Amino acid sequence: MLSALRQHRAPTSEAQLSVLVLDGVTKGFEGFTAVDNLSFEVPEGGIFGFLGANGAGKTTTLRMALDILRPTHGTIQVLGQAPGRRGGGEIGFLPEERGLYRQMTVLETVIYFGRLKGMAKGAASASAETLIERFGLAQFAHRKVERLSKGMAQKVQLAAALVTAPRLLILDEPFAGLDPVNQSVLEDVVLERAKAGSTVIFSTHVMQHAERLCDRLLLIARGRKVFEGSQEEARGQLPARLSLTARDNPSGLSGVEHAVARLGGDGGWTNWDITLSPGASAGALLETCTRVGFALRSFETHRASLHEVFLHLAGGEQAGESSEVRS
Repeated sequence: MLSALRQHRAPTSEAQLSVLVLDGVTKGFEGFTAVDNLSFEVPEGGIFGFLGANGAGKTTTLRMALDILRPTHGTIQVLGQAPGRRGGGEIGFLPEERGLYRQMTVLETVIYFGRLKGMAKGAASASAETLIERFGLAQFAHRKVERLSKGMAQKVQLAAALVTAPRLLILDEPFAGLDPVNQSVLEDVVLERAKAGSTVIFSTHVMQHAERLCDRLLLIARGRKVFEGSQEEARGQLPARLSLTARDNPSGLSGVEHAVARLGGDGGWTNWDITLSPGASAGALLETCTRVGFALRSFETHRASLHEVFLHLAGGEQAGESSEVRS
């Protein structure tokens, strides 16, 4: 289902409205700078990943966009205007720290959030019932929230964020606490919302989710932007790598920066791990091998993962650290 939905994502273009714009935004707390001169734009349509380690400033940034916090410096626009409570039905938000009314039933909870954002009772009820069914919660519709498992309660809160079919959907660490099956359900829902025309922004420190979902992404470390762009542009921050099996040492070939022989190979063939020079491509190297008669038995390229890119851009200490200051 994921691959099919990816083919129908809402297109993005520079001509479209940016649903979220930050310009030089800084937020300090008692001598600590959580967000430091952060500027970026989220174009309308598609899925935007907001990536960084715990404590990097992701949640603080999203709370400023929602007018829960005010920036120390800089400006923010959401859906073309300053953050505020106007047009609340156009924005759906799943906070990192979950919070539901424990004495309400599942159905009552989702309807309540729809009504809170201006929906008519009938429309809120219909949307709530559809979402509860979609999340496999129909048999629990009249069960109180306090009797739900953590995973089920999280799906209820996600349904509450989706009940108005928001134009902008903001999800803060949405996969935390979900088992693999429900993570897959959530990924499907995110893709469905993007296909339906919503812009989805989700923050995470788990790069695999971003790899599967994001059209564009932002990487931050210690409150500062370290990268903004597409996945391919992110991977382009690292030198291209490949593996090949050859009779001769490829170190002297044009475009090869490093070549390390690996154990293995037979009959005069040797396995090599290759790092290309900046700007060099695997295709150009293959053409060179053909032109000069460099004998090859295998030739395989390796794409850098977003995890590797983040380690490269943010540094191993930041990418792996856990801060006492909440992000």
